[in-house]
Amino acid sequence: MGFGTELLFVLVLGLVLLSPKRLHTMLGQVARAKAEFDKASRGFKAQLASELEGTPQRRKEDGDSV
Repeated sequence: MGFGTELLFVLVLGLVLLSPKRLHTMLGQVARAKAEFDKASRGFKAQLASELEGTPQRRKEDGDSV
């Protein structure tokens, strides 16, 4: 089975087990969690690269710079 087939199977299974409204809500939560993970991952990579280069890094979160 390819990745597309597996994804389709998981979505159909989710649709059967959950109602379409709940599936939509769950997918939104998964997307937000993935976005937060990606954001944290980028921050970690930038901090690690900065530490390895030995240059100080300025962090900017929520519009505030440190």
